[in-house]
Amino acid sequence: MSRHVTFMTIDDAEHYSPEEREAIIAAYPAHEREARAKGIPVLGSGRIFPVAEEDIKVPPFRLPPFWPRIGALDFGWDHPSAAVELAWDTEADIVYVVKCHRASQQTPAMQAIALKPWGSWLPWAWPHDGHNATLAGAGIALAKQYGDQGMNMLGSHAQFADGSNSVEAGLMDMLDRMQTGRFKVFDTLNDWFEEFRLYHRKDGLVVKLRDDLMSATRYGVMMLRHSIVDPAAFKAVRQVSKQSDPLGAFR
Repeated sequence: MSRHVTFMTIDDAEHYSPEEREAIIAAYPAHEREARAKGIPVLGSGRIFPVAEEDIKVPPFRLPPFWPRIGALDFGWDHPSAAVELAWDTEADIVYVVKCHRASQQTPAMQAIALKPWGSWLPWAWPHDGHNATLAGAGIALAKQYGDQGMNMLGSHAQFADGSNSVEAGLMDMLDRMQTGRFKVFDTLNDWFEEFRLYHRKDGLVVKLRDDLMSATRYGVMMLRHSIVDPAAFKAVRQVSKQSDPLGAFR
């Protein structure tokens, strides 16, 4: 017997007006509002990101062409493979999650079909298990299989500048950004927020369940230093504004 759980928030109850929803939420005690209005349960020893969704949600907007961007992958098969695209406002040091994709039982070729339209120039961060080979890939490392499909995979797995790749350090980096207003997510990314609501610890340990987009996001944040601008879009802006380009970097 198969089962499926669908999560709904009060915003999905369209028979209420926005004003009625606000009144209903306001009637709950403050500490119960996310659980009652968003369906966010109290899990294990606590949520990994105890941050209100409204604090990180932003409506989608056109990205400035001079913001560097990076993609990030979390590999999977029975549990989904996941991908996100991050854009970095380097002046304000704010990271934006602008795209996400999640799918189960897809080969690298199938994943590439969905992800390459994000931009063949886009660099991709990937986890340490990308060094592993798969039977379906005839013994070829997983990261290389994606690269062979035309994806611009970074030369090494996701790690900090000092070569470490601590999960806890990555999570704390993300949490610090969220709590200081330096991490935002387009509010249309429902799959991302579904995982965000349920991402939690049990007995102090991260529960590795429905965490694929969270993991991909962590890899991308760890490798922000490798993000780049879209060269075609940036070149077009320079040509229109007639800025000089003495080094010929964008010719």
